[in-house]
Amino acid sequence: MQFDANTSAVVTGGASGLGRATAEALAAAGVKVAIFDINEANGTEVAKAIGGLFCKVDINSEDSVVEGFAKARAAHGQERILVHCAMTSRRGKTLAFDKAAGKLKRLPTSEYEAGVQGVLIASYRVASLSAEGMANLPPLEDGERGSITLTASVAAQDGQIGQIIYGSAKAGVNGLVLPMARDLSDIGIRVNSIMPGIFATPLMLGATPQVLNSLSASVPFPKRLGKPEEFASLALELARNSYFNGQCIRLDGAIRMAPR
Repeated sequence: MQFDANTSAVVTGGASGLGRATAEALAAAGVKVAIFDINEANGTEVAKAIGGLFCKVDINSEDSVVEGFAKARAAHGQERILVHCAMTSRRGKTLAFDKAAGKLKRLPTSEYEAGVQGVLIASYRVASLSAEGMANLPPLEDGERGSITLTASVAAQDGQIGQIIYGSAKAGVNGLVLPMARDLSDIGIRVNSIMPGIFATPLMLGATPQVLNSLSASVPFPKRLGKPEEFASLALELARNSYFNGQCIRLDGAIRMAPR
C-alpha cells in the first residue's frame, strides 16, 4: 500500500509506548492519524504534536469504539490502516496458595473472563469494526482496501507462570489472524500481528535498574530492551508491504521466555 495525503490510520493505545511510536511514524510518513486511547491528557498531547486527532475510546466498550471510529472518519475519512496496540488485562495463577485461607485457591473464571475481554475480545471488536468500514473503500492496486495489524506478545508462545490470562488471550489474538485474513481476502483487507518481546515502554521502564539490567541480559542479541520505534517500523512495513498477510511475527531479539 502506498501512503499519500489521503491515507488515514487509526492507532489504538496511541497515547504512549508502542502505540505512540507507531502513531508518530505513520504521521511522519504523511498519513493522517487518529489516536484511540483512554488517557485524554497524553493522547491529546501526542495528537497535537503529530497533527493528528485524539478520540477518547474505551476498547472494552462497543459503543465507545463505534463512536471513536465515527469521529475519526468524520475528520480524516475512512481509515485504510489500523494498528491495534491498546489492551487491558489481569494477572494470576490457575491455582495459587492463599496464605490467609491456608489453602490453594483457583483463579476465578470471572477474573479470567475480564482479562480476556481486554485483550482478545477487544482485538476482535476493533479489527472487525475497522474492517466493516474499510470494505466500503475503493480498491487500490491488487484490489487492496486496507491493512489491520494486531498486537500479540511473545507470551502467546512463551507464557510464563502467572500469565494464564495474558498468555492465552494473546495466543487468541494470533488465532484471529489467519481466519480473519481469509474471511476478508475477497474484500482486499489484510490482517497480521506483531509479537513484541521485552520493550522499553513507560510501564516497563518503571522497573528498578536491577530488573531492567537483568531483562536486557536475557535477550540473546541485541542485549537490550526493544525500542518502541522498532515496533513502529515493523507496523509500517506490514501496512506498506501488501504481500504480508496472515502472519504472526515475533520481534524479540531471539528471546524465549523462561517459565518465570
